[in-house]
Amino acid sequence: MSRTTSTGHANELWTAEQMPDLSGKTAVVTGANSGIGLETARQLARKGARVVFACRSPEKAEIAIASVGVDAPGAALDLLPLDLASLESIEAFAKRCTEAHPSIDILCNNAGVMALPMRRTTDGFEMQLGTNHLGHFALTGRLLPSLIDTPGARIVTLSSTAHKMGRMSFDDLHWTRGYSKWRAYCQSKLANLLFAYELQRRLEASQKPILSVACHPGYAATNLQLAGPQMEGSSFVQGVMTWANRVIAQDASGGALPTLYAATSKQVVGAGYYGPSKFAEMSGPPKRVESAKRSHDREAATELWRRSEELTRVRFEGLAAA
Repeated sequence: MSRTTSTGHANELWTAEQMPDLSGKTAVVTGANSGIGLETARQLARKGARVVFACRSPEKAEIAIASVGVDAPGAALDLLPLDLASLESIEAFAKRCTEAHPSIDILCNNAGVMALPMRRTTDGFEMQLGTNHLGHFALTGRLLPSLIDTPGARIVTLSSTAHKMGRMSFDDLHWTRGYSKWRAYCQSKLANLLFAYELQRRLEASQKPILSVACHPGYAATNLQLAGPQMEGSSFVQGVMTWANRVIAQDASGGALPTLYAATSKQVVGAGYYGPSKFAEMSGPPKRVESAKRSHDREAATELWRRSEELTRVRFEGLAAA
């Protein structure tokens, strides 16, 4: 079994095979149709979990489910449409999901977008903050009763090392006065951590027996890096990203390890942050890592929580402020 020391180092041999048996447990994975989400769903299913594929494209999700079914014959795999850029879609998904699965053991807030040209969600939010943070905030809030009713449940929120360059622009969260695709991305990834840590504080204050944790995948080769350049029609940047994915990045299965560790390891603690252990946290087995000082700013976390409730109209019923 993997061990995490006081310095945060994980056993170099930790792999998905070391996850416990997950038979009888239900996991919801957003963006499970490709990349890290798909590999997360695959490994959870191989260990016996029922996996809900929460995906925007049913067609892509069906292909992904067929792929997982090959590696996990007989696995219970469900598909429920979810568009994190639409509060209406999130509400509909949560209703269907909780009706079908009154108990949820693992919620992986995995889906995300990166460095897109200016786009807005259905509800008018800047697309990166709207999808990466606000969408998952609303989803978590709506699924919270099913999570709280499942002692030992975990909420895993994916961030990125890019959060270290993030700043919360509370005076212009949605970039109405000029737009920087990379600054917007970094802000959304900082928001992921502020949310995950504040959620754990509120769970503890309310004495709820579940954990909120965070992780990042390092540098993994997925479609995430290509979506922005494709939208902009930049063949040069697409070429650079494709080369980097082939030569520098680890594969998606390696990038999924921190998520799987955060979701299942007995060594994980509430508000812990987990990432790769080698090459500047770009690859390697998972371990507990440090996030930037700004991610621990409780005043910023409280303000983000207030704004998120206001924008999404979702309240985390039963949770007291920390």
